[in-house]
Parts: sequence; C-alpha cells; structure tokens
Amino acid sequence: MTLRLYDTATRSVRDFVPREAGKVGVYLCGLTLQAPPHIGHLRSGVNYDVLRRWLLAAGYEVTFIRNVTDIDDKILVKAMERGQPFWSIAYANELVLAESYRALNVLPPTYEPRATGHIPEMHELIAKLIADGHAYPATDDSGDVYFDVCSWPAYGSLSGQSPDAMQSAGDAPDRGKRDPRDFALWKGAKPDEPADAYWPSPWGRGRPGWHIECSAMCRRYLGAEFDIHGGGLDLTFPHHENEIAQSQAAGLPFARYWVHHGLLSIGGAKMGKSLGNALDLTYVGSLGVRPVELRYYYAAAHYRSRIDYSEDALREAAVAYRRIEGFVQRAVERVGAGQLGELPGAFAAAMDDDLNTSAAFAVLHEVVRDGNTALTGGDDVTVRTALASARAMLDILGVDPLDPVWTGGGRTDDLRGVVDSLVALALEQRAQARGRKDWAAADAVRDQLKQAGVVVEDTPQGPRWTIGEQD
Repeated sequence: MTLRLYDTATRSVRDFVPREAGKVGVYLCGLTLQAPPHIGHLRSGVNYDVLRRWLLAAGYEVTFIRNVTDIDDKILVKAMERGQPFWSIAYANELVLAESYRALNVLPPTYEPRATGHIPEMHELIAKLIADGHAYPATDDSGDVYFDVCSWPAYGSLSGQSPDAMQSAGDAPDRGKRDPRDFALWKGAKPDEPADAYWPSPWGRGRPGWHIECSAMCRRYLGAEFDIHGGGLDLTFPHHENEIAQSQAAGLPFARYWVHHGLLSIGGAKMGKSLGNALDLTYVGSLGVRPVELRYYYAAAHYRSRIDYSEDALREAAVAYRRIEGFVQRAVERVGAGQLGELPGAFAAAMDDDLNTSAAFAVLHEVVRDGNTALTGGDDVTVRTALASARAMLDILGVDPLDPVWTGGGRTDDLRGVVDSLVALALEQRAQARGRKDWAAADAVRDQLKQAGVVVEDTPQGPRWTIGEQD
C-alpha cells in the first residue's frame, strides 16, 4: 500500500509521490523563541517525528529541516521588558526546546537553521520579488518592504480564503502600504526597538519579516521544490499562505504537500503563555507522568485531530502505556529481548492511511493482549513473536520501552544496578517474613517499596518489580 497524506492545499488525501525516487525533503516550521516551549508546542515535534520514522522505515533517505525563529516582534518585546539582549532570550529558550525534544525521543533534525543565519538569502528573495513587481519598498521612509498581495492572483488558495474578505495584515502600520493586506518582507529599524536588532540591507537597516525567513531557508536546504511542508493548523493563514505567495512569485515551485497537525487546547482554548494556560514538561512530571507517557498521549491521537488536554486523559494514556511496558518487561524476563520483528500488515496499512496512529495502536494493543495470554499459558514461542512484533511497532511510534532513550545510559545504568541490589535485599527480607508467616512485616516491606515508587507483583516465577504506579 502506498503512503497517503492529507494535503491542505488540495483538501484531499493524496498518494505520496516524492519529487526524487527514494528521497524525501521535509521542512517543519519550528518555534518562535520568545518563551520556553509548552506541551502544545511539543506535540508538533512528536507528530512529525512519527512521520519521519515511518518514511525511514519505508526505506526513504529523509532530509528533515526544522527551523527556529530567533528574531521576531515578540522576542523584541521580551528583550525590552527584561533589559536583556534579544539573542540571549532566544538562545536560552532554544536550549530548553532542544532538551524537551530529547526528553520526548524526537530524532534531531538533519539541520536546524536559525532565521538570523540566513539574512543574505532573504535579501536575494526580496530583491527578486521587487524586480518582478511583486514587492515594493514603503514610501514613508520606514525602511519597510512589502509583498503586494494584489500582484498574486492565487493568494488565499491554501487557506481557502478570499482576499476580498481579508483584513489588514497587522504586521506594520498601514501608512506605508499600498494595500492593508500587504505583508512585511523586511522591517526597517525603529527607534524604540533594541539597538542591536538590525542588519544592513539595500533598503536600509532592519530585520526580516516572519514569513520570508522560511521561504529562504526552505530554498537553502531543500531546493526550489521539495516534498513536505509541515506545521500547526494555526500556521495555515497567514504564515503558510504568505510563504507560498512569496516563494512562487519568486519562481520557486515550493512544497508539493502541505501537512498540518491539529492543536492541543485546554478548556477549549488554544494553549499559550499569553492566556496563562501553558503547561510544560516539568508540570507534567509533577503529575507522575513520564516523558515516554506524554509521547504516547500525543501519538495515540491522529495527528490532524485536536487534543483537548485534561489530566484525566493524560493519566489514562500513562496507564495504557504502562500495560504495554509491563508486557514487554515480563516477556523479556521470559524469553529475552531478541530483535525487532516484522510489522503486522494491519499496522502498516493504518500508518499508510494518512498516519492513522489510532488504528495502528489498536493493532499494537491486540498483539500485546495475545502476548499476555501466551505468558499466562507458558507459550514461549508466541511470547517471543508477540514481543518482536510489538517492539517493531513501538519503535516506529518512538515509545519502545527498551529504547536507550527511555532506559537511560551512563550514570543511570550505574544507579539501576544500585537500585536492583537494594530492591533485591528488600524482597529477600519480605520473603523471609513470609516464610515465618509474619504477614505484617512482609506487607510493611511491600508498602515501603510502593511509597518509594517500586511496585512489587507476585508471579508464579517469583516476585518481580517495576517503577511506577500499579494499574
């Protein structure tokens, strides 16, 4: 079955046919770095990581570009409020973002360009647009340069909006524009902005508009035409609409597929710092939910669906993941970790159907149920097959419990050995208490371990322990 993806531009699910056989170029609009990421931002990284892993599993060579915006009106506002250089705020938030993605097992991009590193490429595109009559310098001595929306008849095609119904772009005063809907390609330096937030240009000192940066970076790293452009549904207009207009007006075919993910809301409203409802990884950790369980929560929903966040739903996802994890741990104890197995046909069909992870997880849970039945029945052959198949699916979804990202490394391994020894000693004391029928003492050991986060389960093969809540 061929991978099929929903393309926003055509409003249809289309067969995915790459521009060059065996290779895929993907550009994902990353974060604007005015603040640390919240869990709504991080959904994007996980969704497109699943897409990337599926493309890699299909044998494609994937070039994955994910930018960061490190110069922007919002960043400059933060800089002036705090009295800090804009670049220090952007870089601090970039480090937090990178660590958050690592915590969620998001593969690093092939390259992660910053907007400030591509000013010359932006100048080249802007000059081309001016020369071809699609852009113009403002006549009010502001140093601004605008894209002429009326010069591009296809404007509005991605979002399905009529230009006649559009309001002012709102990214600069209308006084220097021919039309309020025109959007800024270059913003002249202003007296009330940080003195270091500018670059020289043919149109005067200034900085790039938000939209031109992505067109320039797409072209720089993926060429004039590439396969997939991704981002949140909220970027469809105006950001992606403007990218298409300025890129195609400059003679670039640009993206062949537009793939947008749904947003994560809270109480029906978009999550955001300005609304005071932004939750981060630290908060999720305070609920007793691990990063792997948050990733499961993201991936279990179809990427185009809206997730309305609730703690109950997040905890339910954590419990569901722990059942899978429990099977993997018990199976490994019985038959060893082994190798990743074949992907079930139903799982592959679900993933090829516009990344239908909901259906894919249903296949995974069925395999886990069969594996648990085999464990109870002592059928090691079936256990081994189920484990290999489950781990293959979990690997695609990025939540294999045996992945070194989740098991830890280095110092973590040393600590695991210490914990193993201490728990083994406690279990030995519990066994001795049970042997002399001192049930109160045995229960006390078990309760103390549980308070420390160690759950003991008595099995026909003896006691086994895991870290986490008991289902």
